[in-house]
Amino acid sequence: MRQRYVGLLVVVLLVVACQGQEPGEGAVVDESTGGFEVVEATIAEIHQAMEAGELTARQLVEMYLARIEAYDKQGPAFNSIVVVNPEALARADELDAAFRESGFVGPLHGIPVIVKDNYDTYDLPTSAGSLALAESIPPDDAFQVERIRAAGGIVIAKSNMAEWAFSPYETVGSALPGYSRNPYDTSRVTAGSSGGTGAAVAASFGTVGLGTDTGNSIRGPSSHNLLVGIRSTMGLTSRDGIVPLYLDHDIGGPMCRSVADAVALFDVIAGHDAADPVTEAAKEKKEGSYSAHLVADGLAGARIGVVRQLVDVETADQEIRKVFQQALEDLRAAGAEVVDPITVEELDTIPQNERWCPRFRYDLENYLASLGPNAPVKTIDDILQSGQYHPSVESGLRYFHGIEGAPEDSEVCRTAWASGLNLAQGVRDVLAEHRLDALVYPTWINRPRLIGDLNTPAGDNSQDLSPHTGFPAITVPMGFVGDHLPVGLSILGDAWTEGRLIELAYSYEQATKHRKPPASAPPL
Repeated sequence: MRQRYVGLLVVVLLVVACQGQEPGEGAVVDESTGGFEVVEATIAEIHQAMEAGELTARQLVEMYLARIEAYDKQGPAFNSIVVVNPEALARADELDAAFRESGFVGPLHGIPVIVKDNYDTYDLPTSAGSLALAESIPPDDAFQVERIRAAGGIVIAKSNMAEWAFSPYETVGSALPGYSRNPYDTSRVTAGSSGGTGAAVAASFGTVGLGTDTGNSIRGPSSHNLLVGIRSTMGLTSRDGIVPLYLDHDIGGPMCRSVADAVALFDVIAGHDAADPVTEAAKEKKEGSYSAHLVADGLAGARIGVVRQLVDVETADQEIRKVFQQALEDLRAAGAEVVDPITVEELDTIPQNERWCPRFRYDLENYLASLGPNAPVKTIDDILQSGQYHPSVESGLRYFHGIEGAPEDSEVCRTAWASGLNLAQGVRDVLAEHRLDALVYPTWINRPRLIGDLNTPAGDNSQDLSPHTGFPAITVPMGFVGDHLPVGLSILGDAWTEGRLIELAYSYEQATKHRKPPASAPPL
């Protein structure tokens, strides 16, 4: 296998050296060999090939491993993968044997999944981007990872992340040296903190991926990497086994190349978990399968409100504003009525610093206690004393080190929760007043920054509505600006309206088909 990788890499480097071609579209078949091409391959295409006897899980994993070998630390060097699962091929063999015996074991049979490195995995370290946890192997899987494995999915690799998920702007930490790079322009960031998953899925290192989102970190990296990202209603997906940032805002979810794949993954991971009390409402609220909402005419008759407060920003990239205007025309062409503008007054009246409960120390130390007596560190003080962290997070660690006690005892947190309720009511009032199905705005109003740039406008709109209200939001590719730099469209609705948002996102995706693979990672 290693010799084959080296041969493939020679071809890869020749192709990368001749970059500049337009990105291609979709999964293709290599006519010269009749082999299955993994680039942009969807779950449905993979399963169809397996059923036709043209592809095995082992072959599929081998193809993704070859791409990781060729592109992640060599060639364009995306630096998105922390560790490859050494048992991925063995698991693929088990699934192939099961398929020969009785068919697919579940809806993700043989599907390789990129997992952000803040999800607990019983067989791989979970570092949260930090050297302090680089050797920490949790006692069991996170709930969502457990669900994925039970559905036949294969954890092929853990992906890089911004250390402790602190940064929405870039993906760099101490567990993996260097920045993760954007496959659409390797001089630019992937956003944070799930930027490793974003780059890896965009470059077809796995079929689908998992990220986490406290304020931005599923939707921002999805936008920067031309992916679909789903942040669910708080309570629809379990937080069990995810290294926390702010537990009252933390959500894990899909990052995928298509709405259909994101929904397939979402169907598996969503639902009640006895280990996470916030999911109690999911017993009644979760739909049987969200795939029923993959309807091409989902925008017909929809009423969509435009949040101009997140568009007409003084520092906004003017080209992104033009792309957004075209997106509004595309929504209209697909049958939607666009209400423009609408105003959420609370966005202007509730200060940003009154929307957040700084509970990281409390939540993290509870998580570290769950690792048992062999946890490499047990407190933020231990982390600071170890020196095992990236310099960029030191000020944050020291700030949180000074915040003691439970969130329930904090006036700052009580103010934040009240602000969230007020903002949620404000959004609901706007939706009701204008009879809207959803609100739309650019996921980021500025293009991906150059790596190392923390001075130019960031443009992150994801922090403003969804995390504080607890409402769901989906980002879907909206197109490109400049030299093939991706931008995303966010679609936000009331709590528990994931089904309707999926209809809108899928309809828009099918009408526009903006998804293109990055030219820097062509087929091998």
